[in-house]
Amino acid sequence: MKKILTIVGARPQFVKAAVLSRIFKEKDVFKEVILHTGQHFDTNMSAVFFEEMSIQKPDYHFEIHSMPRTEMIHLMVQKIIKVIEIEKPAALLVYGDTNSTLAGAISADKKGVKLIHVEAGLRSFNLEMPEERNRIATDALSDLLLCPSQTAINNLLQEAKTKSNACIVNSGDIMNDAVDYYSRFSEEKSNILQDLKLTENTFILATIHRQDNTDTLENLKAIFDALQEITKETQVIMPLHPRTKKALEKHQLQYNLTFIDPVGYFDMLALLKNCSLVITDSGGLQKEAFFCKKFAIIARAETEWVELIDHKFANLVGANAIAIIKAYKTYKKNDLDFSVALYGDNVGEKIHQEIVTLIN
Repeated sequence: MKKILTIVGARPQFVKAAVLSRIFKEKDVFKEVILHTGQHFDTNMSAVFFEEMSIQKPDYHFEIHSMPRTEMIHLMVQKIIKVIEIEKPAALLVYGDTNSTLAGAISADKKGVKLIHVEAGLRSFNLEMPEERNRIATDALSDLLLCPSQTAINNLLQEAKTKSNACIVNSGDIMNDAVDYYSRFSEEKSNILQDLKLTENTFILATIHRQDNTDTLENLKAIFDALQEITKETQVIMPLHPRTKKALEKHQLQYNLTFIDPVGYFDMLALLKNCSLVITDSGGLQKEAFFCKKFAIIARAETEWVELIDHKFANLVGANAIAIIKAYKTYKKNDLDFSVALYGDNVGEKIHQEIVTLIN
């Protein structure tokens, strides 16, 4: 049986991988080998996802984290190449835009292994973002580019930097499958609403973790000042990313938000489905908010998910306190129609069939 080597390293990748891993098992066409780089090493940002989503434990688990980007990618490549030599996969599968993604892409290229990129073609057009550089380089090395939207395909066609024989497909967004499939498990297994004494539509879910926001004091303070003002009227729940926690402590900033530890996927779905709206700088959470029929205020200067802006399911405000508060006041009563299908359906099945075509 031919092998697929799946590279993961960060929370969003665990969620996406859970969808395809389940399909790999059901179809039994390929043997999946999972390699976890260790980029997210905190238990609540890593191990808990494998446990609650019933993903097979990684066959290889490195502990490569907390180091400069270039050094991290170099070390990952060295180790991934050794695994390729051992496992001899027919293809290597990567998700998204992390350092782990690029390391997998470089490793596949060096060893002449076909590369599959799930969530290809996304662009923020901000080259100062490490994620943007990672995704551009990964797309250029990929044999199968699985795009979540027509916009992503258009980006690739305009760049014209993919391999001459690369296959570009609008597969839809695999996160849609994850939300659909795991929602019922969230309702059965999550107790976070009871633990925090939360009721539906009475709180805002906020997440802030981008380096542009955590490492720039002006941005950090503007966002949290806005959240502090909003929490006077509506409770703000924030799963606190380790980087954000460190930044707040460094600058001795204190706010009366409801900070909680990072949560697993079931708890996050429960919070998403019951909050009144979302304030975030996360790319993944923007879409998950849409799938859960929640408006998103995006605390970034740009977004890869332009469809959300175009259809008015999200507002791009940047790290601007006044704009964040204005967006909150405008959209705190959510009466939007979320019935439009922006990112496809049955995405995992479509991706599996494309992989079968690529390899066989």
